[in-house]
Amino acid sequence: MLMSDDQGWGDVGFNGHPDLLTPNLDEMARSGAKFERFYAASPLCSPTRGSCLTGRYPFRYGILAAHTGGMRVGEITVAEMVKEKGYRTGFFGKWHIGWVDPDDVGSRGYYSPPGHHGFDYSFATTSAVPTWDPGITPKGWSQWGQKEGEPWKGGAPYFENGKPVSKNMSGDDSRIIMDRVIPFIEKNKEQPFLATVWFHAPHDPVVAGPEYKKLYRKFGSTRQNYYGCITAMDEQIGRLRSKLRELGIEKKTVVFFCSDNGPSDGATRKGIASAGPFKGHKHTMYEGGTLVPACAEWPDVIQPETIVSARCATVDFFPTIAGLVDFSFSLKERRPIDGVDLMPFMKNDKQTREGELFFGFRRLVQEIDGKALISGDYKLLQEAKKGGGRTRLYNIAEDPFEERDLAKDKPALVKELFEKMEAIERSCQLSRDGADYRY
Repeated sequence: MLMSDDQGWGDVGFNGHPDLLTPNLDEMARSGAKFERFYAASPLCSPTRGSCLTGRYPFRYGILAAHTGGMRVGEITVAEMVKEKGYRTGFFGKWHIGWVDPDDVGSRGYYSPPGHHGFDYSFATTSAVPTWDPGITPKGWSQWGQKEGEPWKGGAPYFENGKPVSKNMSGDDSRIIMDRVIPFIEKNKEQPFLATVWFHAPHDPVVAGPEYKKLYRKFGSTRQNYYGCITAMDEQIGRLRSKLRELGIEKKTVVFFCSDNGPSDGATRKGIASAGPFKGHKHTMYEGGTLVPACAEWPDVIQPETIVSARCATVDFFPTIAGLVDFSFSLKERRPIDGVDLMPFMKNDKQTREGELFFGFRRLVQEIDGKALISGDYKLLQEAKKGGGRTRLYNIAEDPFEERDLAKDKPALVKELFEKMEAIERSCQLSRDGADYRY
């Protein structure tokens, strides 16, 4: 399960970017399935990450924004699920759904590392680190506890199974992560394994190494860093794909890729990040905030050049993997799962998704919040309070770029969709209050 951080829908070659080099992701999409409408569960990182592991909306398990909580041990994760089937499990990269340092739980979360949620091995950071060791602290990075112009002291440190790591920590962060992924796969090549790999690229602080910036020398330095760090990540995804083939296990291994939300606000304002033709960015409930690049590869199972046009989402990973490993909840474990199995879509047995998709986030201290519901061809959207808190209605089949607000023209439909949204929220509130945890 591969995931990038703040990579917009348009920030890959397979979605038509004219300049950004992502040859390995492009080949992965050609060799398997490309998702045209794949949604993150939230327009920011932490809530989406929990949805990937649980198959549940963030409003169910209570991680509603970044740095505001940790994954509850009462949740059943993908890692815990496959461990029951004899899988070895490893986590690599940005965790961000709980602190990983037992001696530092910060002010807005608590200690809840990967090892508490089914992962046998972890090489993880609590939150962001630079995408390349910058040497000297660049301008504008003082918020990371550094002083401009002084030697870079490092961002949030990596912890390997709870212990800080100091060796092999310089250069490209995506390569640093993959240097741990590859040995894990080699060690477990004879048995089933789950590798969850969550890259930091292209989240701030964004910096690329010299060889990657050279690929984009015709652009300014900001764009060179942004494009370069994505290309560096793509190179490591290619390294992973090559290793699976070298070990002869590619036909027994399904590889998923997506981003955790749309492009960051700042990178979008600078014009270097792309949500493609879609409106919005990270922290907004418009399509650009939640629609992300996604593809999947499984030779001989997913046919080359498969296009999935149905709306799919990060909550779908759990039920998809549950189907692959023949998992079902015991009576005591039963709980609402909000996702659906992706295999029928990737095998062209199904083209339309039934039911609704719900998205949202909430950070009450800053009054930054928002939610949206997709039902059929219509999307009901409630903007953040700081954005005016307005209600919008779009027919995203006819108007995918959300240019024509239909809320005033269709009040009955707005009311109907609000009632559906409120029903989902009531169900999520019951889950959040503990109804799903039976001991």
